Amino acid sequence: MFFGITIEKLLLIGVIAALLIGPERLPRYAESLARFTRRTRDFLQGAKTRVREEMGSDFDDVDWRSLDPRQYDPRRIIREALLDDAPVATVRAAQAASVVSAMEAAPARKTSLTAGERPPFDSEAT
Repeated sequence: MFFGITIEKLLLIGVIAALLIGPERLPRYAESLARFTRRTRDFLQGAKTRVREEMGSDFDDVDWRSLDPRQYDPRRIIREALLDDAPVATVRAAQAASVVSAMEAAPARKTSLTAGERPPFDSEAT
């Protein structure tokens, strides 16, 4: 049902409410609950007719299932994005090619210093 409330839980809530309210006030509360339910149903029906009137014939053309937020499963969206690797592969290949060409164009670096030689220092980098 709604919000994880099953029929058993709803009946238990009703029994506890009947015991707390008592037999003398129970008919009055049941009547006000029925009135509230009726007003809510009328309000929702009026809202639906207003929307139908304002949208006109477009209201019947709307595919309401496509607008259901429950269809947007984040796991499915991520899985599809990860499996769709065609554009990513071309980008990675282009990046790898640019890295290789940059490595080939860069001068060979010295890995060790001779005795008394100072390490390179860039004053603009600090």
